[in-house]
Amino acid sequence: MIKTQERVIFQAFGLSIRSDLHLPELSLISDIQGDADVEVVIADLSKLWSELVPDNQSILFHEDKVIFRVYDTAIFLIQDGNRITISPVNHAEESKIRLYLLGTCMGAILMQRRILPLHGSAIAIDGKAYAIVGHSGAGKSTLASAFINHGYSLLSDDVIPITFDSSDKPMVTPAYPQQKLWQESLTHFGMEASHYDPIFQRETKYTIPVPANFTTETLPLAAVFELVKYDGEQVSIQQIPKLTGLSRLFYHTYRQSFLAPLGLMDWHFTTSARMVEHMDIYQLNRPTNGFTAHQLVSLILDTIH
Repeated sequence: MIKTQERVIFQAFGLSIRSDLHLPELSLISDIQGDADVEVVIADLSKLWSELVPDNQSILFHEDKVIFRVYDTAIFLIQDGNRITISPVNHAEESKIRLYLLGTCMGAILMQRRILPLHGSAIAIDGKAYAIVGHSGAGKSTLASAFINHGYSLLSDDVIPITFDSSDKPMVTPAYPQQKLWQESLTHFGMEASHYDPIFQRETKYTIPVPANFTTETLPLAAVFELVKYDGEQVSIQQIPKLTGLSRLFYHTYRQSFLAPLGLMDWHFTTSARMVEHMDIYQLNRPTNGFTAHQLVSLILDTIH
């Protein structure tokens, strides 16, 4: 069992998180009064797992709970939008536990709290947020890193939390100051891989802290750019009609397969419809081959300006 630390409170996704497990990726906060928004505890879930989950399953949705197992790592239980329980296997690597905690677990927590999680990166430009979504491997984080290289700030990488302000405009809440980049992207940006930690069991993808290029301000979401690879030679952009945009938002929701089992399909449709009323959605096309991130930055800036 992983040794627990003195329970301290972290900040991420607009939430205060009190955790048994140390979370070095997150910022510490000390001025919290009362209970934290989310409690992360380490406890034995083996009996609950054997009672609830059939032998051939690795995930179960039960009422407002999500319980899943990563065989060489841990059992995770996410419930009520405010509690994550982790049951690690012996000798589990904390880096891998944190990968699932800050990804799948927090995605489920956000859904349970009726905060829509988009799958992508979000950048702050002139006081507004712009989301970059797309298939795995489309180059979302690489494009976000190119914006950082041009002097802009990161709001989120991987999970983008969407809320609404008092006038019903969609807002992006900052996640935490870290990116994940492939070796190829590091090389293009002149960054030395030996300076960063590889993601567990993925030796050519690395975690990149970006505290100096991270904004902690919640910003209005002005547009979503869907990044698509194609066989052509030029970068291009086209606006997506709002009705088509609804399906794109569904497709690029983080862990969208959780929505139906949690009874959130109607909520998601309503939330997406509210979003498209106040923002634009574009398809951003890039060649499959070649490094075009800086060209894409210019194309996006020309579009929004």
